[in-house]
Amino acid sequence: MRRRAPARRGLADAHARWAGAALGVDLGATKIALGVVDRSGTILETTRVPTRAERPADRIIEDIVTCVEERWADRLPRSRPLGVGVAGQVNPVGTVLFGPNLHWHDVPLRARLSRALRRPVTVLNDVQAAAYGEWKHGAGRGCDELVCLFIGTGVGGGIVAGGRLHTGVTGTAGELGHLTVERQGRQCRCPNSGCLEAYAGGWAIAERAREAIRASPALGAKLLARSGDLASLTSRTVEEAYRARDPMARGLVEETMSYLVCGLVSIVNGLNPERIVLGGGVLEGFRSQVPFLEREVRARALPAAAAGVRIVPAALGSESGLVGSATYAAAGR
Repeated sequence: MRRRAPARRGLADAHARWAGAALGVDLGATKIALGVVDRSGTILETTRVPTRAERPADRIIEDIVTCVEERWADRLPRSRPLGVGVAGQVNPVGTVLFGPNLHWHDVPLRARLSRALRRPVTVLNDVQAAAYGEWKHGAGRGCDELVCLFIGTGVGGGIVAGGRLHTGVTGTAGELGHLTVERQGRQCRCPNSGCLEAYAGGWAIAERAREAIRASPALGAKLLARSGDLASLTSRTVEEAYRARDPMARGLVEETMSYLVCGLVSIVNGLNPERIVLGGGVLEGFRSQVPFLEREVRARALPAAAAGVRIVPAALGSESGLVGSATYAAAGR
């Protein structure tokens, strides 16, 4: 009997983890990640399906419903919630006001999912969800004044203030990629120009690289050779060339980091956080730059604001949105 006890305890522990788990969805333009997340932030099961964003919103919502029902309806009672982090602006009642990469306008995502799944549903912006995940289970643990800045194709953020995720009056707080870092600067994909995203976002790095190659073909020849043509050049191309010590790529990265410093200084001065967590696909390629960014921010921000801040890389990687959306839902937000 004693030999069987550990197995029974293992089954009991597994049952307890599932009993307290929540469902999470990270809905982006290229893929939908779905999973079951326990109270500790551990993903118990996960799956991915392509978004195929060219389709109507109804079809994408149907895919989420089908996946949840087929995989987990019989193992997670209807009382267990589902959280969705979606790439778009989300209002407090869970309507996606605008999802540019999904081509969504005024989609009542929370209402449709809760009706179809017959379980509690919460919906928030994907970077807010990622910030919540990092706060509860990642690089922001134990910190009640936190800013997360995620630098991928675009630049977004999440803010924790006074121990609560700050979503703002209309749910769109954290659009830190649209801080102005250059008056009359480059045109952003929003109505403004000179935004941080227009310099540090993946799309902007690629755009700046193409312009640099056109202006200096000889200097940019090796960078261009990596992509084959200008149209195929991406921020990943620049990252790879930077690692290979390409001079043009080095200049582009140094300029990108200087604009990130400008944005981070504004964040530190304006919000006075204890910690800033940096993540996202572009930042992952330049993790080695995080100590430099912290040094520069300390040198340029107001001394009183900079004194208590730490700048650290994200800990959860690509799983932060899935973990955060499920954890947010489990907290009854």
